[in-house]
Amino acid sequence: MKDTGKADLRGKLESLAQDMGATYFGIADLAPARQSISEQGGEFLTQFPRAVSHGFVLADGTVNTLVHHKSIAALSNYWYYVYQIVNPRIDSISLTLAQSLGEAGFQAFVVPSSQTVDKTKLTGVFSHKLAAHLAGLGWIGKSALLITPKYGPRVRWATVLTDAPLETGTPMDEMCRDCDACVKACPAHAFTGQAFDKPRSRSEIFAAEACDGYLSKRETLRRACGMCVYICPFGRNK
Repeated sequence: MKDTGKADLRGKLESLAQDMGATYFGIADLAPARQSISEQGGEFLTQFPRAVSHGFVLADGTVNTLVHHKSIAALSNYWYYVYQIVNPRIDSISLTLAQSLGEAGFQAFVVPSSQTVDKTKLTGVFSHKLAAHLAGLGWIGKSALLITPKYGPRVRWATVLTDAPLETGTPMDEMCRDCDACVKACPAHAFTGQAFDKPRSRSEIFAAEACDGYLSKRETLRRACGMCVYICPFGRNK
């Protein structure tokens, strides 16, 4: 494919995503993370050298209700909004992008917006935030979430893996610096205070089992929390 063809395909994909409501769009080179991708989801994923990352910004009016941390009404509304409204929306965007890649003669693998495939490690088949980070859309912060300069972690991400030779972005430097708002706000004490300023395993940043254990005790509250999303200054103070 000529460079003009690459640019045309990338532009078409970005327009499709934006027309369906995506605010963020980027292409990630997965080569630097090949080993960790294989270890998490399986060797078959390494046949895809690129990831198309897109993000949907959450409504402040809904996220800001998370301050009412013990309200079943607030948390149920947040859970329904994210998992029943937004997630299907971004999965639909991923499907459209995958179809467009297929029509252009390339393989595409849609990563579900929210899926746990390893019940022990509490991981999905692929990390959406890793793709967004490598695409240059934000950095992985002390909350182990993808942080964008404008909206902080108030973005839901989705990913399509592909073998299309699309031009990629450049990873963004970590900007949390001395901020530890999410570390202090976490009711499960699940964050170590480390940031993804260099390649680290998730466990060095985030104790997933502590978070999951806390949520398990909140079954009547839809296993919802979201304080790390609410409290981040990058999204809260825009």
